[in-house]
Amino acid sequence: MPSRPGPNRLAGETSPYLRQHRDNPVDWFPWGDEAFELARASDRPVLLSIGYSACHWCHVMAHESFEDQATAEVMNAGFVNVKVDREERPDVDAVYMEAVQALTGGGGWPMTVFLLPDGRPFLGGTYFPKRASHGQPAFTDLLAAVSEAWKERRPDLIDQAAALVEAVEARSTLPPVRPDRPDQGAGAGSAEPGMDSRLGAAYRSLRSMHDDEYGGFGRAPKFPQPAMVELLLRAHSHNRSDATASVITTTLDAMASGGIYDHLGGGFSRYSVDRTWLVPHFEKMLYDQAGLVRVYLHGWQHTGHRRWLQVVEETVAYVLRDLANGSGGLCSAEDADSEGEEGLFYLWTPAQMEAVLGPAAAAEAAAWWGVTDSGNFEGSNILHRPQRGDLIRSPAIEAARTALFEARKARVRPGLDDKALTEWNAMFAGVLAEAGAAAGRSDWVAAAEGIGRFLLDNLRSPSGRWMRSWQDGRAAHLAYAVDYAWLIDAFVRLYEATGRYTWLDEAVAAADAMIDLFWDGADQGLFTTGRDGEALIVRAKDFLDGATPSANSVAAVALVRLAALAGRADLADRGRAIVDRVGALTVSHPSAFCHLLGAVDMLGSGTIEIVVPGRVPDLLEVVTRRHLPNAVVAWGDPGVGPLWEGRHRGIAYVCRGTTCLAPVSEPAELARMLDAL
Repeated sequence: MPSRPGPNRLAGETSPYLRQHRDNPVDWFPWGDEAFELARASDRPVLLSIGYSACHWCHVMAHESFEDQATAEVMNAGFVNVKVDREERPDVDAVYMEAVQALTGGGGWPMTVFLLPDGRPFLGGTYFPKRASHGQPAFTDLLAAVSEAWKERRPDLIDQAAALVEAVEARSTLPPVRPDRPDQGAGAGSAEPGMDSRLGAAYRSLRSMHDDEYGGFGRAPKFPQPAMVELLLRAHSHNRSDATASVITTTLDAMASGGIYDHLGGGFSRYSVDRTWLVPHFEKMLYDQAGLVRVYLHGWQHTGHRRWLQVVEETVAYVLRDLANGSGGLCSAEDADSEGEEGLFYLWTPAQMEAVLGPAAAAEAAAWWGVTDSGNFEGSNILHRPQRGDLIRSPAIEAARTALFEARKARVRPGLDDKALTEWNAMFAGVLAEAGAAAGRSDWVAAAEGIGRFLLDNLRSPSGRWMRSWQDGRAAHLAYAVDYAWLIDAFVRLYEATGRYTWLDEAVAAADAMIDLFWDGADQGLFTTGRDGEALIVRAKDFLDGATPSANSVAAVALVRLAALAGRADLADRGRAIVDRVGALTVSHPSAFCHLLGAVDMLGSGTIEIVVPGRVPDLLEVVTRRHLPNAVVAWGDPGVGPLWEGRHRGIAYVCRGTTCLAPVSEPAELARMLDAL
């Protein structure tokens, strides 16, 4: 089949990543029936390519192969070519990533998978170079080999597909809970004082993984892992150990001092390629900002370290300034590359700094941010703070930061992925609401409500069904369980930050819809896709916490919190069922369930319910300024149910589990009560 002239079928898609490939000579199809029907009719296998807009190596493979006329002709002649944005279709990505990992032992993006016309995979990998190198075949040689096997050894490919589907099914579910041990793991190991044994086991595991010299977990490359630090903060609220505090401080200071943090404009890059957090992979993802704002916020609440609140302030400023989509929502990501070079937007030489600041101020700024003539990245400099944790800038350094930031605006910015994802927008809205309440920033709370309204107005269909992705006025793709779970979290946090009961009503509606669409009544937990969604080769469940927490982890925590505020014990039962379904895996593989262990802690320790009827800022500030990981707070508009019965304005009420403490009216009394919990 000849190469397709002009824009291909991706030109009208909502995904910027797909539209980046609209002018490829490859005859791309979006994921859908049309592609698979053509594969069956033309007796060709499907070449599935999965990536995302901010993926550096996705761009490399596109430039090398997908923009190459000769390669495109081979692809078009032998395959039906399908391009997927993993951020819009996490269900498709998850299923075929399991296949690639079963085949190769690893995974990543770009992901390249070869499928039978019925969607079953028979071969796959990640990046394939234009020319053979480092043990990888040239992409065109791989295409030729697959085409030859399709013609000459198709029964072998069909057998391979059958075996792979079995492997994907096995990898997409949890082992059954033993009927004689419904509480598998609940009492395993020795607990830290005041700590559930499962939380204690996870705490010890994270301590053993921690890099005590440079912070973070493991060696290079290093990812921020906010859920792991959150778990350590939760553990420290129980054990008050100096060793735990040291781990938290080392990691939070190291990340904020390193090159992974944008010292001029705020916000974090995706990860560091080295052990010391110096050299980032420069893309910025909205979900990373959400997770890291929350953990630095909790770190500030927990310790009072002003430098961590500064990180929160600057990261929030970055998101609201540079990721706002103009319609009330937030864009997904910024690329690593600009002008064809990785990180170019962020790099500085001493001469460039001197041109902006003048000799004396440039020398002072260079010393502050570790800028040298030789550089630390391809002859230029990634700004970082060599004196770890010393982040509060003097007036002179702050003036230099402002001047350099303004000068940087004249540079070509990295590409922007301007689709708005329900999951990531809800994630940030909830974090921003919490941060606004804690820091006394009413503008942040208002911005969080604005994101909430954007979601309600644009991502919820007239039928009430939530959608996954929005771009340029169009919503696309049915939302997944993880979208619903984060919506519950966001609406609950908005209620806690504003005292407006309407947000709690939205949380309850989202929870009921999530259970109706995604709950597995036979084996417990949430399926990734709804009962009204597209049937893939397997209907998977998302239990493992990775770069972001899993759907089931987020749902378990959100349902337990919502149950306490709404008086819905049935919702807490669903959260408990998710915890029970995971069972002993929280002990044997704790790092894979760090977020879920928040639900374990709340269920085991008892949720703290705080009610402050009406609007009593002095009492409310005592609550919001504290890191109370197991607490929920109700205030403002009077509600219904047991939480509100007999409650009077001007008084704070605190209950833990089934036990209520004496009501108090003075902030100092409330502070002493909360500190004693």
